[in-house]
Amino acid sequence: MNVETSPPGETSASARPFTMRLSATRRGARLARRLACGQLEEWGWPYDSGVNRTVGLLVGELAANAVLHGRVKGRDFRLRLTLHPEDATLRIEVTDPRPGCRPPGPGTLRPPSPDAEYGRGLLLVEALATHWGTACGDPYTKTVWCEVALA
Repeated sequence: MNVETSPPGETSASARPFTMRLSATRRGARLARRLACGQLEEWGWPYDSGVNRTVGLLVGELAANAVLHGRVKGRDFRLRLTLHPEDATLRIEVTDPRPGCRPPGPGTLRPPSPDAEYGRGLLLVEALATHWGTACGDPYTKTVWCEVALA
């Protein structure tokens, strides 16, 4: 695991980032959720707070999607949390190595049939996050991100 808590140049002076590379496995997705909740605890939102539970759910969904749909053998996924204290916002980013496998965009999701076992994760992200979307910053990765109001 690689942890980065202050990357050069990418954030404003008041933003506080946390970055971790994790294995693209179920265990990695579960660990991403636990690490996100622990980081929020460190930033002042206790485990039993609504914000911490919401962030845990969002990270869990995005990480599970990265493992299920964005996995490439031998490549990790990256979790990045950026706390913006000036406007009480948290940005969650999960980056995987499959830029060609992009999810539908915000506002275009369709509910699955009632008996479907999958297909509700991004609907939860859309319902709980203030904004979400995807980005491909380079030809080798894609990032699915969302923002959460913390106040």
